[in-house]
Amino acid sequence: MCVVEPQSSEQAQSGFLEVLDGEEVSGTSTRSAAAAGLGGSLLAAVVLCAAGGTAATALADRHDLTVTPLTQAGVPVDVQSAAAPRSVTVGSVAEQRSRTSARASSRDELTSVMRELAQPDRARPSEPPVPQRPRSAAPTYGTVTSSYGARWSTTHYGLDIANSIGTPVVSTSDGQIIESGPADGFGLWIRVLQDDGTIGVYGHINETLVSVGQRVLAGEQIATVGNRGYSTGPHLHYEVWQQDGPKLDPAQWLRTRGVYVVG
Repeated sequence: MCVVEPQSSEQAQSGFLEVLDGEEVSGTSTRSAAAAGLGGSLLAAVVLCAAGGTAATALADRHDLTVTPLTQAGVPVDVQSAAAPRSVTVGSVAEQRSRTSARASSRDELTSVMRELAQPDRARPSEPPVPQRPRSAAPTYGTVTSSYGARWSTTHYGLDIANSIGTPVVSTSDGQIIESGPADGFGLWIRVLQDDGTIGVYGHINETLVSVGQRVLAGEQIATVGNRGYSTGPHLHYEVWQQDGPKLDPAQWLRTRGVYVVG
């Protein structure tokens, strides 16, 4: 291998490299210094001499050039690597393309997820509605043995619901305990000032679970069914009073609030 150099800078600037680059001379091929990887400002052509330096000399004579072996020019020579075109490792290109494709795919997936999250109704299944707390409740469960109305020579002002002793009794409405303890005829009773201004009365109870001044909610247990006072068997006697008026039919009062007591 040798370097073919121009005799003058004018010759180099006049397209010397273009003339030599790729020229075929008796089995000799030429490449520019930059293509050969020599770099720098070297204005020369690398001549790959396949059969000695004769072809290089002929090429130099034809173009009025000087031929210098690379070893004399102080350039280390690896004929095989200089002559062979530079190769690209296919595997590394494939891997790079794969990584690029993977990144693009990840971006697409992330974009899709972000779009879904921007639409909460579509991104996540709707949660079941939270059940609302009841505004009214039946005082207990069991068998209705007597309703509001005339009975013999008097009026029965309550609703009697029979069940075993210890059956839970709950507040029919939100309100505040105004009385809890002994009562004539009822043995033990509880009275609740309800939020609508009426008073709920729970008689013949076996046990009271609340105290005066306590705030209670509809459906909250306040007592248990009993057989105290003037009673012929375990049951709850439930009444609804107006504060300054007649006592109300408790079954009808409950119905207006969506609660039906069936016995």
